[in-house]
Amino acid sequence: MGLDDKIENAGQDIAGKAKEATGKATDNEELEAEGEADQFGAKLKKAGENVKDAFK
Repeated sequence: MGLDDKIENAGQDIAGKAKEATGKATDNEELEAEGEADQFGAKLKKAGENVKDAFK
């Protein structure tokens, strides 16, 4: 996993956490769900990169 990928995934995860927290604070279920989805996407990307690294 390249450093750029790690930074991008971390940014997506942090943005997702912020969206989720904002959604909870404002009782906006759609924004909360979007934040959770962003976090899940970041985790999937990280897992995929880890698999690629294992086969290098």
